[in-house]
Amino acid sequence: MIGKLKGIVEAVGEGHAIIDVGGVGYEVQASARTLRTLQAGQPVSLAIETHVREDAIRLFGFTSEFERAWFRLLQTIQGVGAKVALAVLGTLSPQDLANAIALQNWAAVEQSPGVGKKLSQRIVAELRDKAPALSVAGLNAPIPARKGAAAPVETNAAAEAISALTNLGYQPAQASQAVAAAIAELGAAADTPKLIRRGLKELAH
Repeated sequence: MIGKLKGIVEAVGEGHAIIDVGGVGYEVQASARTLRTLQAGQPVSLAIETHVREDAIRLFGFTSEFERAWFRLLQTIQGVGAKVALAVLGTLSPQDLANAIALQNWAAVEQSPGVGKKLSQRIVAELRDKAPALSVAGLNAPIPARKGAAAPVETNAAAEAISALTNLGYQPAQASQAVAAAIAELGAAADTPKLIRRGLKELAH
């Protein structure tokens, strides 16, 4: 099974990219969000989810293990296959999706192509208890962007706030929802102490 590809982007098409690895071109399907980050001729490293069928082997590429984990989790929902999971991840970043689930904001998920009201409601309802643990794991995971220009500080603040509230005895789902509400009110740049204080007020309601 292929779990990672590191090579050169040979071409980017609609819904897929060709990654040249040692002279072999792999066709990798990816979300619109991931495809927008790829440029022909540029090096790339993608986490890969391999689906083996009787008639085909399909590769799905992601910019991080966190995104791949969400891809897998989404497909545990009845009615969500690989195509719909990619559509959701193409519309919402993993953290935006986590916030939508925490706030039970099915309307945000419904913006994804091919996702109607009933399915979006099912996604946020069924993932409410599963998402917080995955969200915290993803937020705390080391991401390559930290070496250069990019891991957002608010991501770590959110993870620390969720962890702190969980340590105070709140359920992960409650903590995640409270922090998501705090971010929505205070903005993505809010630091950990502010998120904790606002989260506690939310939980006290």
